[in-house]
Amino acid sequence: MLDKYFEKSELIPAIVFEENTKTVLMLAYMNKESLQKTLDTGYTWFWSRSRQELWNKGATSGHLQKVISIYADCDNDTLLVNVKQTGNACHTGEYSCFFRKVI
Repeated sequence: MLDKYFEKSELIPAIVFEENTKTVLMLAYMNKESLQKTLDTGYTWFWSRSRQELWNKGATSGHLQKVISIYADCDNDTLLVNVKQTGNACHTGEYSCFFRKVI
């Protein structure tokens, strides 16, 4: 079932947004194992490209992301993950990772 999302790459971008505020919280990457763990547990799991390991968002901070729904785009190469966010999503302490205005 999950193979179709990983035909182009071993990693797939996952855009995470908050159910109630409709705020885009972050972009992270999933591999097949992290997507399966997300489906199995109901909480977001990602693949850390820098640490080369799985990580459960909020496992150390307590700022968990409870999954409400997951949608794939039309090409099956990007996921949109709808969550209920506990606390802040960004490791800097900001609510969203997208807090730096460019223009």
